[in-house]
Amino acid sequence: MAVRTVILTAPSGAGKTTLARRLLKAIPLLGFSVSATTRRPRKGERNGHAYHFVSQTEFRQLIAADSLLEYEEVYPGLFYGTLRVDAERASPQNPVLFDVDVRGALSLKDHFGPEALTLFVRPPSLKELEARLRSRETETAASIKLRLDRAGTEMRYMHHFDVVLVNDDLERAVTELVALVASRIL
Repeated sequence: MAVRTVILTAPSGAGKTTLARRLLKAIPLLGFSVSATTRRPRKGERNGHAYHFVSQTEFRQLIAADSLLEYEEVYPGLFYGTLRVDAERASPQNPVLFDVDVRGALSLKDHFGPEALTLFVRPPSLKELEARLRSRETETAASIKLRLDRAGTEMRYMHHFDVVLVNDDLERAVTELVALVASRIL
């Protein structure tokens, strides 16, 4: 069966979004699913590009309208979800990349079954992950602790994915990711 979706997941700070951007640049055929979130945009983020930034009320309306294929309260008060319309447009001729949290990735994997290529991006260590989160300068000490605690839990699920990619060297990780995805969708 042909792959129509690529599902990329990782603990926060492991480099998933950077890898996703590089993958999209390397394989223009690959579409991108823009997730909805209630979190505030970070510096340089524009609505509709990295995320659809919505209020909690708007997010609840998406849920009520059955417009989300999957959603979750990833951190207290911060919701993320995958728009159903993105899943519906995915096909072997127009594959779609989903850049989602681990639980969302597992839900999407269940939904797409063998039509999905699932990849878990692992940081080289939790210590390195902490350094990456601190270098962002967008997190409080409390939010870093929360993200590290969650990362430990999320890493227990990596064996549920088709491929585990260690992001210890960005250029090597990009090369491996592009080659793997290209071999499955091109």
